[in-house]
Formats: sequence, C-alpha cells, structure tokens
Amino acid sequence: MKVAFLGTGLMGLPMAQRLLQADVQLIAYNRTPEKLAPLQAAGAEIAVHPRHAIRAADYVVLMLTNASAIYSVLLSDTSWRSLAGKTVIQMGTITPTESKEIRDTVVAAGAEYIEAPVLGSIPEAEVGKLIVMVGSYREQYQRHQDILKYFGSEPVYVGEVGTASALKLALNQLIASLTTSFALSLKFVQRQGVDVDVFMKILRESALYAPTFDKKLQRMLDNNYDNPNFATKHLLKDTDLFIDEAKNVGLNVNSIEGVRTILDTAMRMSLAQADYSSLFSALSSPNDAD
Repeated sequence: MKVAFLGTGLMGLPMAQRLLQADVQLIAYNRTPEKLAPLQAAGAEIAVHPRHAIRAADYVVLMLTNASAIYSVLLSDTSWRSLAGKTVIQMGTITPTESKEIRDTVVAAGAEYIEAPVLGSIPEAEVGKLIVMVGSYREQYQRHQDILKYFGSEPVYVGEVGTASALKLALNQLIASLTTSFALSLKFVQRQGVDVDVFMKILRESALYAPTFDKKLQRMLDNNYDNPNFATKHLLKDTDLFIDEAKNVGLNVNSIEGVRTILDTAMRMSLAQADYSSLFSALSSPNDAD
C-alpha cells in the first residue's frame, strides 16, 4: 500500500504522521510546501505537484480546506487524468452536495470514491483515536477498513456518499452552538459577580454539561487562543456550509445564524487564526474594555 496524502495542515499533518508511524509508504503534497518539512524529515516522499503523488499511490487521502481546494488539487485536468484505478478517500469537511459532485467526477475518471470525515482534534489525530464517519457503498467500507483504522480504530459506517458529510456538518454545528452558548453564559456570570468556580460546579453536576466546556474554559478565562486545535476561520467556514445545506432542506436556521454573527465578529477582531474559543472575546460590546 502506498498513500498519497494531499493537504497537511493542522489536522492533515498529524494524520499523515500517523501513517508514517505505522510504516505506510507515504507521498505527500501541500500547496504550501513549507508545511511538508516535518513529513520529509520523518521519511515521507514529497511531491512537487499533486499528479506526481496521485500517480505513485494506490490510495489518495484528501485533507484539504474546502471543495474549491479539492477541485484545484485533485480535479485539475492533469491530476484528474491520473486517477484511474485509484481509491480516493475524502476526509475534510464539505457539504453533502459537494461530496456527491466530487464523487461523480472521480468515478468518471475511473477511480472509486469514499467520504470519511473525522470528528476530533490534533491530540486524537496523533494517537489514531479520531471518530471516522464513512459514506460509501457498504462493500467499499468493508474493503477499505484497514486504511481507515489508522485514523480511528472503529470507523463508523453512516450510509451512502453524502450522509457522512451531512453528519459531520451537524456535529460541527453543535461545536459552534455549544461553544457560543457556554461562552455567553460564562461572560454573563462574570458580569453579574457570580464565582466562576460555583458556576462550573453546578454546571458539571447538571444534565446541561458537555465536556467541551471544560476544554475551552481556561482559554476563555485567560484570553489565550494561541496554538489552536481548530481555528475560528475554519469553524466559520463549516458554519456557512451547514447554513446553506440546512436551508436547502427547509430548516429554520435563525439560531445558527446568530452564532455565525459572533464568529464573524471574531474574524473582524483579527482572530481568524486563533482557536475558535476566541469567540468568547467577541461577546463583549465594542465599548467594553475586555
């Protein structure tokens, strides 16, 4: 097995490193070549063009920013013509509509396509404990479990292509909404003079609690959003994708559109590259000192 890994950003890098640690032959490509240095140092082959990686590999794993990047990297004329006989595993966050369109283009090139977006962050990627959600034919899911298990020990079969992408967007909508709701309550109790420790004690003992609250609490209290596991700009992108798809299926999106406004404010505060918990800072009115 030889794997072409296209896209080595915050999540792609530890996922590709995971393959190298398992002695999988790896050839990597990234549109920003400097990001490939850790993989090259660890023994990965580096491709200067995506078609070179595709031609050399059996599997093509995509961890790219969005559908536009997939079209640019994987489905340009020269790359597309190199796909015949390959298995493409799309692991980034895109919409169900985009995933189906990309599948059709990949299949037309003579390759097969699986969507396998993941839930988890850098720590889970580093140790192979991501939750891998698979959209494909069931036979494909069973046949390709060996490579999927490098990223998460129990890949979950969701359904046909599009279903796993939809599930991933639903989960990321929860990330955005839960974090914003928690941040607002935290900011509110601070302004009202309630001891944060008391607030958290009550919250942890209630049915309202979610573990993500404690994961983000100290960042918010310290206003420390450096070294993000998931950047604000990416959560905003996924929120926009969710809103578009939810509207397409006739859902009321007023609540998540409010969250989107907070994320947009954080972006305008130059927090695009910061951890998404920085939306806590966007909850203060413009005239407030904090």
